Amino acid sequence: MANNFHAPAGARVWDVGALCHAVADVLDARFNPVAVRGEISGFSRAASGHCYFSLKDDSGQLRCAMFRRAAGLLDFQPRDGDQVEVRGRLAVYEPRGDLQLVVESLQRAGQGALFEQFMQRKARLEAQGLFDAARKRALPTMPRSIGVVTSLGAAALHDVVTALRRRVPHIPVVLAPAAVQGAAAPGELVRALRSLYALQPAVDLILLVRGGGSMEDLWAFNDELLARVIVESPVPVVSGVGHETDFTIADFCADLRAPTPTAAAEMACAPRDTWLGALALMQERLDEALDSRVDALGQRLDQAAARLGRPSGLIARAQLQCSHLAQRMHFGALSKLERLAQRQHRLQEHLPQVLGRAVDDQHRRLAHADTRLQLLDPALVLQRGYAWLSDSEGHALTSVDQLVPGASVSARLADGHAAMSVLGVERTRPGTTGKGDQ
Repeated sequence: MANNFHAPAGARVWDVGALCHAVADVLDARFNPVAVRGEISGFSRAASGHCYFSLKDDSGQLRCAMFRRAAGLLDFQPRDGDQVEVRGRLAVYEPRGDLQLVVESLQRAGQGALFEQFMQRKARLEAQGLFDAARKRALPTMPRSIGVVTSLGAAALHDVVTALRRRVPHIPVVLAPAAVQGAAAPGELVRALRSLYALQPAVDLILLVRGGGSMEDLWAFNDELLARVIVESPVPVVSGVGHETDFTIADFCADLRAPTPTAAAEMACAPRDTWLGALALMQERLDEALDSRVDALGQRLDQAAARLGRPSGLIARAQLQCSHLAQRMHFGALSKLERLAQRQHRLQEHLPQVLGRAVDDQHRRLAHADTRLQLLDPALVLQRGYAWLSDSEGHALTSVDQLVPGASVSARLADGHAAMSVLGVERTRPGTTGKGDQ
């Protein structure tokens, strides 16, 4: 019988693997991480160390896989029939298309109340913005000093110090000890952090670390006051609490979460060898740039020397130029003297003529001046009938204002003098000739 099935128009036809992968993505986005309570059934541990079992209750069953890394953290041996609570991530085992829960932690039932309290606190603090990615800071590239908050007896301290000594032995480490488990732990952790805050700016990075354990063991790092103190830190805080599968409130508040204490130390700073390698590379590039610069300047010096030539050559050219200028000056002076001599000879030849013309010209000017002087002689005026009047002291009389009746005056005529007496005085009016006036 022919297959008449046709997909609806526009509908996507999935490959099996692609559909399984898409379903896995939807599960991860919708449910994960997830916590489940149930009864263990069919528990087995493979030679690889991975554990496989099912969780069931009265209404359902879910296949589970717990890989060796997470199984190694168990503090008890799970058995069929155990009531447990698990945390993990839902996934699709694509080779068979089975839904399975990848278990990241497993504990006996009864710890569910703590997990519920953890989820409620996490949701409340997240709503208040304590986990916002926008406020998280990048770690300093090269910290001046690293603060470490952990217990003095913790294996995490040894791991962190060992990693830091191996990677950056030149960076000082400041330890602020605190209990990391128990009722007093949250307060001690808060005091330790604040003691490091008071050392600013000497300490510019803080590691908050602890090894793995159960939820009860790590509960101090879910304290609300500790979360707020971490957020208040003036410097970046790296949280390395528990193992990779463990999550605490401190992890979400810190600027960076590390999966383990050792990883926190490794994230805190790049190895010294990396910086030494970078310095060596920079030194190499600097040497190359310096050599290139020296070569370029040497080439410029060679070009300048070629244009400049040897100093002896410059001196020779300068001496030749001076000799040429001296020659020109000598011949110029001779030419000038020759022209002056020629001009003097010409002057000597024409000097009598020039002097004669000059004397004749002066005689003519003198005769002309004599004529003009004779024309100005007062005697000529007296010959025309005029007289020169003067008082008894010889002062010239030119105005009737100088005369008074009865005064004696002297009149000079063309051929002699006459003594006269003033009988009367009358000023001539403008426009009259003076006839008939006394």
